[in-house]
Amino acid sequence: MSIASVSLDDKYRLERGTVFLTGMQALARLPMLQHELDRRAGLHTAGYVSGYRGSPLGGLDFALHAAAPFLKPRDISFQPGLNEDIAATAVWGTQQLHLFPQPKYDGIFSMWYGKGPGVDRSGDVFRHANHAGTSKHGGVLLIAGDDPSARSSAVAHQSEHIFSACGIPVLAPANLQEYLDYGLHGWAMSRYSGCWVAMKLTSDTAESSAVVTVDPDRHERIIPTDFQLPADGVHLRWPDPQLAQELRLQQYKVYAAIAYARANNLNRLIYDSPRPRLGIIACGKAYMDVRQALDDMHIDAAHAAEIGLRLFKVGMPWPLEAESVRRFAEGLEEILVVEEKRQIIEYQLKEMLYNWREDVRPRVVGKYDETGEWPLPENRWLLPPTAELTPAIVARAIAARIGRFHTSPRIADHIAFLDARAQAQARPRVTLARTPWFCPGCPHNQSTKVPEGSCALGGVGCHLMAVMMGRNTLTISHMGGEGAAWLGVAGHSGTRHVFANMGDGTYFHSGLLAIRAAVAAGVNITYKLLFNDAVAMTGG
Repeated sequence: MSIASVSLDDKYRLERGTVFLTGMQALARLPMLQHELDRRAGLHTAGYVSGYRGSPLGGLDFALHAAAPFLKPRDISFQPGLNEDIAATAVWGTQQLHLFPQPKYDGIFSMWYGKGPGVDRSGDVFRHANHAGTSKHGGVLLIAGDDPSARSSAVAHQSEHIFSACGIPVLAPANLQEYLDYGLHGWAMSRYSGCWVAMKLTSDTAESSAVVTVDPDRHERIIPTDFQLPADGVHLRWPDPQLAQELRLQQYKVYAAIAYARANNLNRLIYDSPRPRLGIIACGKAYMDVRQALDDMHIDAAHAAEIGLRLFKVGMPWPLEAESVRRFAEGLEEILVVEEKRQIIEYQLKEMLYNWREDVRPRVVGKYDETGEWPLPENRWLLPPTAELTPAIVARAIAARIGRFHTSPRIADHIAFLDARAQAQARPRVTLARTPWFCPGCPHNQSTKVPEGSCALGGVGCHLMAVMMGRNTLTISHMGGEGAAWLGVAGHSGTRHVFANMGDGTYFHSGLLAIRAAVAAGVNITYKLLFNDAVAMTGG
């Protein structure tokens, strides 16, 4: 069957094949692949998917609804969450199947999804559930959609720090094929280690399309033979004292995940050189930025070997597997760490190399050069932790580090091109400001207006735009916190009354609590609840 002839139904029906999928269709296909693996392994398992829509995962619920005729025969159920942490708690429940006396299945493999603020909101559940663990034939995969430039969010996201604080390993796919490959690795790692496993996505891939190979046997999932699990296992049980859970997580489960990453070569060398000097290490979107930057400077594998450049691709940025990293580092003068936002790989790498022999320990740079982070004044970044990286930013950093020992016309020409483009963009020009506005016919056009002399408090959702539209709407909040800021300032503001805008989606998600808090506090506030039966700003 040719790629062009594959129908929408075929994208879910095919057990194997090369098909054209969107990011959301790939995620919808993922539990079907896991079901097929379990069936062939003689396991009678079910699947469960829950979460809360949001950019860049706003279309996942539609993809799952479209796939329903193919999910149901495989005993995979999709149940949208009331909000993110309730969805995560339901997923936690799937791992408790074996605690009941007559379970119908050997286990339930589960997938949770949510955008960055949903990860933040669910931290309490994630910590509890990861301490408790997974079931032997279950496993949990957390799909986290990050919006690093806050294109459609109230705040820029980075989810790895939340997951690492909860002891949850993080996988970072760089393309849609790795959505499928790493997703299956994630469930296998979760079953082996007893950990919940996260997979970080960004809009660059989640909102893209690609030709991928749909085949559960594309990669073998190898169970480590060099790690000793505890005699009583790493999986969820009851009763289970808190300190026993903590010991099991800190002494075994995290290191079992590292052993799985090592056995399955999730972190691997891409370019090598017989006389290596500079190493570049990257993961996820940042890895693709590196590849584009190298292409733009005409540095391929042969030229990298010639000039002394190594490139290392990380599939699991936390916890970072040490053995492969040290092999990569050996013989290098310097390592450049390219990663989005604040340091995850860089700090782990420095810790791994700190006590290494001085004759083989390379210099490590990333967000800052070799003079380090803390002694420097602000805005002296080599690779900034704000907004998102681009191939141009990465190319400048790579060229600067290579320039310490190698120059070439191809690199110089590309940097000159970037300089010329930057100068052109910096020239004064007439700019037209286009204020975001509500769609024609949208009830927000009227509902966000307030009487003369009054003011309103904003929140999350389309009505957030009222803060930019001259409608005397002040500030924003996180989802579900609309109007709650008034509780803290009402008695000191000199203002007797405010309005608060809230959509029915937010009300259903968590906004009712803010209204209850206002009633309990006895503050003078009027909530304007827009009932339009739509969740729009987060992808509906």
